[in-house]
Amino acid sequence: MAVLRDAYPGAEITWVINPEFAPLLRGNPDVNHVHFFPRGEFRGLGASYSLLPWLKKTRTIRPDLALDFQGLLRSALIAKISGAKEIYGMSDAREGSRWFYDRVAKVNDRGHSVNRCLKLAECAGATISPWLRCPIPTGDPLPRFDEYPPFILLHPFARGGGKSLSNAVIQEFCRAFAPTRIVIVGQSRAGIEVVANCIDLTNQTSLLQLIWLIRVARFVVSVDSGPMHIAAAVNDCLLSIHTWTDPCRVGPYNRNAWVWKHGQLLRADELEAARIRRRGRGFKCKDVLAVADLIRPVVPVDPMIA
Repeated sequence: MAVLRDAYPGAEITWVINPEFAPLLRGNPDVNHVHFFPRGEFRGLGASYSLLPWLKKTRTIRPDLALDFQGLLRSALIAKISGAKEIYGMSDAREGSRWFYDRVAKVNDRGHSVNRCLKLAECAGATISPWLRCPIPTGDPLPRFDEYPPFILLHPFARGGGKSLSNAVIQEFCRAFAPTRIVIVGQSRAGIEVVANCIDLTNQTSLLQLIWLIRVARFVVSVDSGPMHIAAAVNDCLLSIHTWTDPCRVGPYNRNAWVWKHGQLLRADELEAARIRRRGRGFKCKDVLAVADLIRPVVPVDPMIA
């Protein structure tokens, strides 16, 4: 969005977003208006009572141009309902969404998702420079939580099947770094068993509190997920764990970050030249040692030398 603001400093920019993700836009100088898409309310028997008022409000937006960065039928329909004079989308859009586009940006469907979105912004007139501005909020500190001594933030949960780390791996990770604090965050229905140096904050942080933890953590380890991408934007000390997902397409957009895939540890800027399996395998207890060797020089055991 920042590149669009730079291209059109006087434009009125509206971002359509799910309400739970709206805190990401707090204080964002590039967005004038936020329009909620309350997806959860459009389910069940009472969906029509929520949907009709939303449709009425959406029709009042009437932008000169709508950009479909998601590339799905739902997002293309929202653009159409908004009354946009023109709709632009990407060439790898799915579910028939391309039928709604007035102009299509040619993108590499094997390229990184950020680069694909930048191609769409470029199609709309933006100029893409090597330095991208990413105004993510500073976040909210947690009550009664001190960022010292230094800690490692572990985000082991994801929606996709096979992405999340097992309880055994989480425990092994904590043991490998003891006595350094390991702070575990994320949303999970299953409980986890923790060891002495582990602080379990699962299901206990808001999105803005999570952003603050990511910013102040000495190192972040995360499975492929939304919080991983936030970490890539605000913290260079990051390891992203990929099982079946392709880090060349959805890995951290930060050349200083690290990636684990199929037993290999690689810098993000090494991925294009490396030969890695697309599918890969799950992260196992035996993989923790190599991760510990990577992170230990950055996170000292003795907080006095931090």
